[in-house]
Amino acid sequence: QVQLVESGGGLVHSGGSLRLACAASGSIFKINIMAWYRQAPGKARELVAAVTSGDTTNYADDVKGRFTISKDTAKNTWYLQMNSLKPEDTAVYYCNADLQRGVDGPTFRYWGQGTQVAVSS
Repeated sequence: QVQLVESGGGLVHSGGSLRLACAASGSIFKINIMAWYRQAPGKARELVAAVTSGDTTNYADDVKGRFTISKDTAKNTWYLQMNSLKPEDTAVYYCNADLQRGVDGPTFRYWGQGTQVAVSS
């Protein structure tokens, strides 16, 4: 089995910072993509940032320059540093991993349980 556990959410004032972490554990051979998504009330879940095993990063337009995704491959852990937070960043943030459980195995997608980020104006 594979588990993704997030930490680091909370309440912060506009302009503040938070750092989210996601730790993956279990039967994991390789994580190909580590990502963060978010879902605000009444809205669809959206990609915030992603990083590949080859260190290619991708960001949503409205977080570019404010959020940074990073990873510690040896620990199967990735992070989302969120600076200059705005009220519109308020959402439940989910970590996501596309990973292989064996050398030649297929890729599976796993999700964390979500962590609330609330930004007050």
